[in-house]
Amino acid sequence: MNFDPVTAEIIKSSLIYASEEMGIAVRNSAYSPNIKERLDHSCALFDRRGRLVAQAEHIPVHLGSLPWGLQATLAVINARHGGAKEGEMWVVNDPYVSGTHLNDVTVIRPIFFRSELVGYAGNKAHHTDVGGSVPGSMSADAADLFAEGLVVAPTRLLENDRAVESTIEFFRANSRTPDARSGDLRAQTAGNYTGERRVLELYERYGPPLIEAAIERLLDDSEVRMRAALRALGNGIFEYEDVLEDREGMPSIRIALRLTLDDGSAHFDYNGTAAQLPFPMNAVYGVTLSGVYYALRAVTDPQIPMNEGCFRPVTVDVPEGTLLNPRRPAPVSGGNVETSTRNADVVLGALAQAAPDRVPAQSGGTMSNVMIGGTREDGTTWAFYETNGCGMGARPTMDGIDGIQCHMTNTLNTPIEAIEREYPLRVVRYEFAENTGGTGKYRGGNGLIRALQLTGGSAQLSLLAERHAKAPQGAQGGGDGDTGLHTLQRKNGTRSRVPAKTTLILEPGDAIAVQTPGGGGYGLALGVADGNGATGTGEAGPGGGVGAGGT
Repeated sequence: MNFDPVTAEIIKSSLIYASEEMGIAVRNSAYSPNIKERLDHSCALFDRRGRLVAQAEHIPVHLGSLPWGLQATLAVINARHGGAKEGEMWVVNDPYVSGTHLNDVTVIRPIFFRSELVGYAGNKAHHTDVGGSVPGSMSADAADLFAEGLVVAPTRLLENDRAVESTIEFFRANSRTPDARSGDLRAQTAGNYTGERRVLELYERYGPPLIEAAIERLLDDSEVRMRAALRALGNGIFEYEDVLEDREGMPSIRIALRLTLDDGSAHFDYNGTAAQLPFPMNAVYGVTLSGVYYALRAVTDPQIPMNEGCFRPVTVDVPEGTLLNPRRPAPVSGGNVETSTRNADVVLGALAQAAPDRVPAQSGGTMSNVMIGGTREDGTTWAFYETNGCGMGARPTMDGIDGIQCHMTNTLNTPIEAIEREYPLRVVRYEFAENTGGTGKYRGGNGLIRALQLTGGSAQLSLLAERHAKAPQGAQGGGDGDTGLHTLQRKNGTRSRVPAKTTLILEPGDAIAVQTPGGGGYGLALGVADGNGATGTGEAGPGGGVGAGGT
């Protein structure tokens, strides 16, 4: 179909902004601070074939998992329920269908124009607590998926545009924070209605033939631009590997990658990666795709519109039964947050061999997850969750950024006011961990220190972090960043170091301090000799000494 390219560009931009507006609706309507304050959600629009046409710039770990999960969810709906019908919304959190972990609840809305299916609106949001053995639903010790919380197969959330109350009550009954669960589900519903409204406005204005032609043009354009960006990297085979730390803190869990760039295509081969584990560091295939897609877009051209066409030149081979493609019912809560981050490090490490001037040194390499929950003095239950910023790796032309959420998370911190208003917690320390970034011509960003004190009732604390044993690496001769550190101070004043992955009991007056890793430095610092006796000529960054820990 021949049409005005200006009109096609207007349609493309309208779809992209519609996905962003969906996110605004979810944020403004959400009950939990994790979504309302930290923006831990993602939104997207799909065509009638379930192809991604627009995804907002929300959470990188949802880049591949949201479209992969939509396809898998639609396959289940079609096979078991005869397809999605007008007036319905569907909810799912089963990681082996929706593509992340149980906390990430996906809500999907089929969009009909004059009784014809034209697309889908979908969003994914991290619900702070979906049951399981610990508050926050992300235990470091879970042996299988069922210990991590409520598992929901694709289920109707709306029917005939009316809420299915039994579905909402099911979520409420299986959470320590029932009001937040039903409130956040309503917020996700509002997000999809927003996306649907904007899509239907476009169909009313331009008609189905023009919209569908514009979508084809949009997808094809993204494919052409991605192939051109991959060709600019050249051809070659590049190998890289890194490790995660086990429950004892040993850096022993291997992720291995063989990247092949060939005339505008990219093939990622993960043969050699560790087998799946009996604790929650496994990452389902959708999460692995997200790490690949994020790193590839960051190194090539982030301005390419995010849609199905971007990744037509990309293939990803991950053996089943491994850390990055486990078999059900392997536990996966930490894979979504920690393993996804290490996978991004590995992909960036391979791409750095093809484009060293585009890839920074390693960032802190962990989301430093904190889950606290329990019972207030009045008997009500609560659950708190957040990730913490770390030091960004130094870049080829400038220092890294201090205390920022890096790579696979794009969330914010929880404001102190929100924490102390909503929970029996007090923030007793929040600052940068000085001199934790690696040295170099450009220094790595510093980590941060965040200390939370329980003020009343009883609580259980779970920590899930990385880079406590193996430091983030510098690049091009830059120094490594400092590792992370957890310190527990009991109410009697005694202090002790606690593992990166652990669960323990808190009493009123106890405080946990999380110190996150610094980023690696980039390039040789002034007067530092490399292996050939040459010295750097740039300015030296601050030293990489250990930042202050404790509370």
